[in-house]
Amino acid sequence: MTKSSDNQSINTSCEACEFDSPIVSEQDLKSFLSANAEWELITDPSVRKIKKRYRFRNFAEAVVFTNSVAELAEEHGHHPIITTEWGAVTLEWWSHKISNLHSLDLELAQKCDAILA
Repeated sequence: MTKSSDNQSINTSCEACEFDSPIVSEQDLKSFLSANAEWELITDPSVRKIKKRYRFRNFAEAVVFTNSVAELAEEHGHHPIITTEWGAVTLEWWSHKISNLHSLDLELAQKCDAILA
């Protein structure tokens, strides 16, 4: 655990970032994808990831969302690929050490959706 500059605690340990972390169950992944239709399962090239593209009215709104996702990622010590462009942000979540999806990836994907809710 480390401290940020404004004295708030930030969790930098990440269960999903351990080599022996369990991958998400097929049932949990299927349930997540059914309930969150805008997230897609991709394989790149042999790593399973979830991916979603968010649309915005302009670049400034995309950057605000990007910064919110970055804060969330830092809080959890777990980081997605974030592609920010004019009017859109694309996120890809997976757990690097296990080269697959962990339950934390699904949880953080839902938290990203909640940022806009």
